[in-house]
Amino acid sequence: MKKYITATAIAVTLATAGCSMHGHQASPSPAATPDRAAVIEGLGLEKHVEGGYFRRTYQSDHRPMLETEAGERFLMTSIFYLLTSDSPVGHFHHNRSDIVHYYHQGDPIRYTLIHPDGTLEQVVMGPDVANGQRLQLHVAGGVWKASELLEGPYGYGLISEAVSPGFDYDDMTLGDAETLRTQFPEHEGLFEPLTRK
Repeated sequence: MKKYITATAIAVTLATAGCSMHGHQASPSPAATPDRAAVIEGLGLEKHVEGGYFRRTYQSDHRPMLETEAGERFLMTSIFYLLTSDSPVGHFHHNRSDIVHYYHQGDPIRYTLIHPDGTLEQVVMGPDVANGQRLQLHVAGGVWKASELLEGPYGYGLISEAVSPGFDYDDMTLGDAETLRTQFPEHEGLFEPLTRK
């Protein structure tokens, strides 16, 4: 079993990244924000099958397992997830579980969601809440989801995800362009850059 980053270590990492020596929130700037390599190393991130980098930071192994139609699952799991300029796309996929995303730092990330009825939704997660960017995003199970790093000074965007019931690779389906075009012909031109080749 992999070692998991403790809640204390996560809190310290995020607090020190965003606060000045006097405890005041610092304005984000390239000089004050750690670079991509430091984030990957400091958080112990690995490449993810859907694109980007991740590390599981929590699983509710102190609570009884949850029975689902796909088998036993943790009540909740959580990860760090990072998109970078060299891996800027989280390819289309859907999960059985509900996922709440939390933006932390770096450049904004655009999420493209296709609901089961074909409704298209795009949300930008980032720090500019005055202009509609979001700090949190809920994606229900069964919704197709892709994410893209937007241009900015940092070359990465860092979020966390809380997944309930807990994430299992058997509950994730990666999309391919042909299948998605067949299922959602009204969005035909959307899929090529957001699916794995």
